[in-house]
Amino acid sequence: MPQGTPLTPQPPSPAVSADAEPPTDMLHAPFNIDAERAVLGACMHRADVIDAVRPIMSEDAFYRPAHETVWRALLALHREGRPTDPIVLAELLQQQGDLQRVGGASYLHQLASALYDAGSAEHHAEIIREKADLRRLLASAVRTVQRAQEPGADPEAIRSEVEAEMRAARERALASGQGRLNRFATDGWSFVTETGADAEPLWGTREKTVWAPGESLMIVGAPGVGKTTLAHQVVFARLGLSETVLEMPVAPSRRVLYLAMDRPKQIAKAMARRVFDSDEKILREGLVVWQGPLPASLDKEPDLLADLAAAHRADTIVIDSLKDAVSTMVDDSLAVAFHNARNRALREGVEILELHHQRKATADAPRGQRPSLDQVYGSTWYVSGAGSVLFVTGKAGDPAVTLHHLKTPTGEIGPLDVTHDHVRGTTTVDPTKDPAVLLRNAPGGLTARELAVTLIGGGDPDRADVEKARRHLGRLVDSGLATRADGVAGGAGGGQQTRYYASARHLTAVG
Repeated sequence: MPQGTPLTPQPPSPAVSADAEPPTDMLHAPFNIDAERAVLGACMHRADVIDAVRPIMSEDAFYRPAHETVWRALLALHREGRPTDPIVLAELLQQQGDLQRVGGASYLHQLASALYDAGSAEHHAEIIREKADLRRLLASAVRTVQRAQEPGADPEAIRSEVEAEMRAARERALASGQGRLNRFATDGWSFVTETGADAEPLWGTREKTVWAPGESLMIVGAPGVGKTTLAHQVVFARLGLSETVLEMPVAPSRRVLYLAMDRPKQIAKAMARRVFDSDEKILREGLVVWQGPLPASLDKEPDLLADLAAAHRADTIVIDSLKDAVSTMVDDSLAVAFHNARNRALREGVEILELHHQRKATADAPRGQRPSLDQVYGSTWYVSGAGSVLFVTGKAGDPAVTLHHLKTPTGEIGPLDVTHDHVRGTTTVDPTKDPAVLLRNAPGGLTARELAVTLIGGGDPDRADVEKARRHLGRLVDSGLATRADGVAGGAGGGQQTRYYASARHLTAVG
């Protein structure tokens, strides 16, 4: 029996072999042999897994004595910087006189051949720790029952002993670094230098980041404006079928899990526009699609998102759409619960792309009008927890829409006027709104205000529009594509504004 709910809390006898069943008096002590085998096998394949699972569980967490012996031997090899494969491990156990007791070299190779992904080892270690904690609690409970049944038992003395045991168990857990209070804690220097704060964007550039690693990207818009079309292009770029989306680079992914909860048949039709026979191998190996509702809403099971990623070995999850992943969109407490689910997956190294809807009352806003975050449907905590928010405005089915970057990891992109090709499933940027193109086509140069007028489609730009245009021009200067002629101050309407010109390098490169 590989797992069960073991009666007696005492650990099994050291004489039990690796393949023996638990003695009859242990049939109700909690354990999970499969999880123990999975962790040990993963540690044999990759020694770095030991560092990941060791803080989670103590050395005596294993139910099967043979597994505890193997685990201690793995720790000894790892401390010495030696390989942890079954051959080296068997040699060490032979020297210690423990090889036959654990089941021999054949059992070690059996553990190493288990088809478990090393990325799931931490989850398996959590199972082992939980079962060990339950066995300790059961042992304490049995002792309490036995003491309470003794003649002349003193309730106060028994209560004090139980409290002392619980206090000691908690202190051991904290001191050994195991448990929920220590697993994700790190020192300040490591947090600043090793958590990827300076990593390359998943989509975009360092100066204009659309999707930053470790932060979710939310694409918002009314039905039919091309959110799914845009998301599919990012997914296919993550799979290596293209390098850029909207002329911005996209980093590759190992495997994408697409949660097609909202009309999966339509999602399949939309994807089919960009799929060719030559893509079969990549899509079979790199893309997993979940169709329809999840087993539970993410606000009720915050671990589900991370568990789904681990189960399918995915480093990217696309949620299509957000309203189908939670119980309701307007409850702040449920939004916070979803944010916890999002953060738990991000903490496990899973990147998240979310498709979401805008409020119906704002669906008919003019195309060029800049939306705001309060126009996103549902509790404000959904967008508050997102790292980046793109808002698509336009009419349903209209090939020409506008992309607004409302929440930015670094510099803001756009607004971008883009065109969807509904036949091919592609999206391109309108070059007439590209600051670099506009400057190149202006022989007399441009001021920040003149560029702002063009970008907003005419009219009188406000201060924010002008400052945004100034930043665009400043980035062109920094990249060597423009030069700057500083303005001159003057009184009563006099003076001259700073003017920017396309550099000779820029004109030569495109001419």
